[in-house]
Amino acid sequence: MSWLGLLLIGVAVTDLGHSLRPRPWLPEIAGAAAVVVTVLLAGLVGPWDLLAAALVLVVVLGWATAVRHGLDRDRPWLPLTLLGGAVTAAVACAPWAGEGGGPLGEWLAAAPWQALAGVEVGQLLAVTGGLLVQCSTGNLVVRLVLSLTDTTNPVDAAGVGTALKGGRLLGPMERVVILGLGLAGQVTAASLVIAAKGLIRWPEIQSFRRSDGGPSITDVTEYFLLGSFVSWLVALATLVLVMP
Repeated sequence: MSWLGLLLIGVAVTDLGHSLRPRPWLPEIAGAAAVVVTVLLAGLVGPWDLLAAALVLVVVLGWATAVRHGLDRDRPWLPLTLLGGAVTAAVACAPWAGEGGGPLGEWLAAAPWQALAGVEVGQLLAVTGGLLVQCSTGNLVVRLVLSLTDTTNPVDAAGVGTALKGGRLLGPMERVVILGLGLAGQVTAASLVIAAKGLIRWPEIQSFRRSDGGPSITDVTEYFLLGSFVSWLVALATLVLVMP
C-alpha cells in the first residue's frame, strides 16, 4: 500500500497548495517535495520503490496541469481519467510495493499508542494520504464531475445574491468524519452523518423559489444531490482503498 500512499499524499498536498496558496508551480513543488520527503522517511529506497516514486512525481505534475485544463477548458474527463488510472495502477502493483521502514518505521515501533500497534508503514502512508485527499482533492473531484455532467450551479446561473453556504468547508469535514468512522469500524455511524446532512440542509434548499427571481428548488436539489453523492463516493472509495 506504500505506493498508493505516496500517490495520495502527493496529489493531496498539491491540491491543498492550490487551495491555500494558488501561486504558479508552488503547489506542484510542494506536492513533489511531499513525495520525496515521504520516500525518505518511509525508507522506500529499493529500485522498484524509487521507480514508483518517480512515476508518482510525473502523475502529481500531470494531475495539477490536467485539473487546470479540466476546469478552465471544459476537459473534466482528462484529470479524472488520469487520477483514476493512476490509483488503479497503484492498487494493481501493490504486491510489488516495498514494506517500508526508515525513520517512520522506527517511530511506529516505538509509538506508545495502542491504536498504532502492528500498523505497517505502507498502511500508515495510505491512511494519511486518504485523509489528506478528503480535504481538497475531494472538492476538485466534485467540481470536475459536475462539469463533466454539465451540472452548473443554479445560483450562479441565475445571478442572484444568495447561495448555498459552507459547502466547500462542510464537504471536507464530512468526508473526513465518514472516512474516520469507517476506519474505526463504525460504518453505521458514518451513514448517520450522511443522513444528518440531508436533514440539516433541507430547510436551506427549500428557501429557493422562482417567485423571487432565483433558481427553482428542483435545480438546487439536483445540484446539491449530485455534488453530495460524488463527495460521499470519494470518502467511501477511499475507505475501500486504504482500509487494512
